[in-house]
Amino acid sequence: MKESILDVLMYLFENYLDEEDVLTNQDHLEVELMEAGFETQKIERAFQWLESLGERRENSAFPSVESSAFRIYNTEEIQKLDMECRGLLLFLEQVGILDPAQREMIIDKVMDLGSDEMNLSELKWVILIVLLNQDTSTTDQEVMDSFIYLPLTGTLH
Repeated sequence: MKESILDVLMYLFENYLDEEDVLTNQDHLEVELMEAGFETQKIERAFQWLESLGERRENSAFPSVESSAFRIYNTEEIQKLDMECRGLLLFLEQVGILDPAQREMIIDKVMDLGSDEMNLSELKWVILIVLLNQDTSTTDQEVMDSFIYLPLTGTLH
């Protein structure tokens, strides 16, 4: 199987989203994920990714950024996040779903995934996972949940 770390994360959230803490019974989940066909290395990296997300939230690794600041992407980020993905991040920030610190955390977590490119659908999943692991409003989570399951049409400006 050629799944990515994000595939493991998506599977976890689609199947275990209702559980209080996905990581509490990690051994049991690891067995279930292996039975579902995921590689051990990808499973372990997915758990590390989730754990680091929780640690970053607790440590406030991303300082507050002025809302009027303009984000300039470096070459590596541009290669991983195409214009459509960067446009979605900007749009979500402009409508108030993401704040600059959340945007930075999302970009950081995208870079941690290790994949070469991220498509719009995958980015939506990363955004949803990050928002669900923070103390964001239910409305923000519902909006992102609808973004995951409903395709965006038109142009994001």
